[in-house]
Amino acid sequence: MTKTAIVVGAGITGMASAIWLQRAGWLVELVDRVAPGDPLQASYGNAGLLARGSILPNSEPGMLWRVPGMLLDGDSPLFLRWRYLPRLLPWFLRFIKAGSKAQFAAAIGPLDALVSDTIEQHQALAAGTAAARHITLGEYTYLYTNRAAYEAEAANTAIKKQYGLKSYTLEGDALAAHTPHLGPRYQFMSAYPNYGWITDPGAYMHDLAAHFQAQGGVLHLAEVAAIEPGNPAQVVLNGGKTLSADRVVLTAGAHSQKLLGNQGPRLWLEAERGYHLFLRNSNIMPPNPIMVDDAKCVLTPMAKGLRIAGIAEYAKLDAPRGTGPLALLRKRLTQVYPSLTFDEAEEWMGQRPSTPDGLPYLGEDTRLPGVICAFGSQHIGLTIGPRLGRMVADIANGNRPNRDPAPYRVNRHG
Repeated sequence: MTKTAIVVGAGITGMASAIWLQRAGWLVELVDRVAPGDPLQASYGNAGLLARGSILPNSEPGMLWRVPGMLLDGDSPLFLRWRYLPRLLPWFLRFIKAGSKAQFAAAIGPLDALVSDTIEQHQALAAGTAAARHITLGEYTYLYTNRAAYEAEAANTAIKKQYGLKSYTLEGDALAAHTPHLGPRYQFMSAYPNYGWITDPGAYMHDLAAHFQAQGGVLHLAEVAAIEPGNPAQVVLNGGKTLSADRVVLTAGAHSQKLLGNQGPRLWLEAERGYHLFLRNSNIMPPNPIMVDDAKCVLTPMAKGLRIAGIAEYAKLDAPRGTGPLALLRKRLTQVYPSLTFDEAEEWMGQRPSTPDGLPYLGEDTRLPGVICAFGSQHIGLTIGPRLGRMVADIANGNRPNRDPAPYRVNRHG
């Protein structure tokens, strides 16, 4: 008898889960309030980077002493709606604890296990589909104000080298030749070969969805009210309609906790807001994605323009878009490229589902029968989505994934 699955959330993790389950012979229904590739999806608004080197947790040793200064610095990429602080504090204290030397070091291996083959995982997911045309290979570069700023990151650079990430450096004439038009603020660069990025994240998601449907998958554009674990598990839609299946895969990002309510183990999931500006008809296009180190934002050349994405803002899930983060992105653009011009700038804000330790929630729990969780991918959702989707299919089929799922277990926080 053919097994059935309902995937809740049609971002990159949900789409990958649906396609890999479908390829394993399951009948799959996919549910989301908006179509895949819609601007309301986090999978639409990211930097497009397949971040092979994102093996360092966001909470680092010493983070507690840096955060107050960052919040008070108008040029810092960290923003907080102060009325939200009482709600954020329990999560934030766990975030700081995760930055201890021991926990920081313990998370590096599990992160590397998810990001190390991101290019291959995207190529496998998109094979035989129109989505494959959006995958581009090239370098990824870090831009610094000077050599001293680069050398201050020596410990992190050494960790990346230990995990197989090789780089070289550029300054002076070599930097100007490699990346023309840079402003005087930035004088040094490190470059990592063998990277990849998606040149149109929205179109990439749309093309994957078209493939899923062409292979017999069903897409429901509907608001989900609740998940009901059981045998079978059920998905309750707004209006009362109920869908049932052998497995429900929950990949709803920052909204996943709300859909589970108080069911299952205690989860620590925070909606960390990110922003982007998308510039159409810009007169300058970088040769590859660039991480601006002091701004913690990424400039990515895309098919229809130049995107600058980044910022971390903590606020209520439904709080309106902030003006400060977008103003800072504009300021950084003029510092990187003082002579930049463009026709128009699309402004975007989305929610990153973030856990204190920087690792996603993946797998099953006895308190959630029939439900497989896959959410909490923070800044690397696009990067690890295909890998998580393949692991979801392995779990559903009773196969052991070729990456140890234990570090991502749903009940690791209690």
